[in-house]
Amino acid sequence: MIAVVIGAILGLLLTLFGTPLFIRFLEGRGYGQFIRDDGPTSHHVKRGTPTMGGAVIILAVLLAYGISHGIMLLFGEPNAGPTVSGLLLLLLMVGMGMVGFFDDAAKITKKQSLGLGPWSKIIGQLSVGSAFGVMALLFPDSQGRTPGSTMVSFAREIPWLDFAVFGTIIGAILFVIWANLINTAATNAVNLTDGLDGLAAGAAGMLAAAYTIMSIWQYNQSCGRGGSVEAVCYEVRDPMDLAMLAATITGALIGFLWWNTKPAKIFMGDTGSLALGGALAGFAILTHTQLLFVILGGLFVIITCSVILQVGYFKLSGGKRIFKMAPLQHHFELKGWAEETVVVRFWIIAALFVGLGMAIFYGEWVFTQ
Repeated sequence: MIAVVIGAILGLLLTLFGTPLFIRFLEGRGYGQFIRDDGPTSHHVKRGTPTMGGAVIILAVLLAYGISHGIMLLFGEPNAGPTVSGLLLLLLMVGMGMVGFFDDAAKITKKQSLGLGPWSKIIGQLSVGSAFGVMALLFPDSQGRTPGSTMVSFAREIPWLDFAVFGTIIGAILFVIWANLINTAATNAVNLTDGLDGLAAGAAGMLAAAYTIMSIWQYNQSCGRGGSVEAVCYEVRDPMDLAMLAATITGALIGFLWWNTKPAKIFMGDTGSLALGGALAGFAILTHTQLLFVILGGLFVIITCSVILQVGYFKLSGGKRIFKMAPLQHHFELKGWAEETVVVRFWIIAALFVGLGMAIFYGEWVFTQ
């Protein structure tokens, strides 16, 4: 448990004090954000604000994770040292962050708001997601548990929704496809939400905090620990290490928010939004809460649906729109809401969805007994 606290504190301190150093580095090289011409006119003043701040978040998480495990090893704590699940989640987070980094770099090079082409980004996401999906089915622990599972999950695995019924190989292939769908949906959802100062970082931080608590609960009720009831125990590999990583990401996002709230001194860019989306997708897959992720991340779902509805209706109606602008947060800006008002109200919505998801998670355990 102490590793969870250490990770959160280190993540917070590293971004809180490391971000201004990165801001000066970016400003010295003129690496600023380019703003959409068709966006709210109030955003034009943000042109030139340093971007790619997600690199600070990623670096802080990696350093905090390594230092935390180093401290635990130094003091001889049991089960200290990186786990397969933790390393896999970092692989997904860093890999997606790299895709976002190339996208941000392309925007800076082209001096416009469009970065990598759609297919380049999709290929990058699929490559990272597929590598994660394949390895998630490898590396069983002493109880035979692999980080991922071919069973579709809600608050836990659903035995009657198992890809393995089609055979081991086909089941593994279907799981990799499923993992890619979750990863692609999550990364794009966080990317669409990142448009107002602090919005995506705050909402993602709430979700990471939820996974911290849920992973600790899964550890305490883990199958084979002795204190859990077999009927309701969790077959999750390395839940405490996942809790530590979730706490580290939460701390890193709080520290980053100090500089990212309005008026933002730095944007996370696609480097950050894709990395965070990958991390959240990784938690959903590795904690076996895949479908519950839709509720926990309800704000991201709503914002993504607003874009799908806008584009679909625009094409079907021959140019008409449902919203003044999509994603949804910009619709309310154009209706006259102040940016701070939109952010705080959307944070409230995010918190309500996170609370609902956690209540369902705990309620499932209570009623399963």
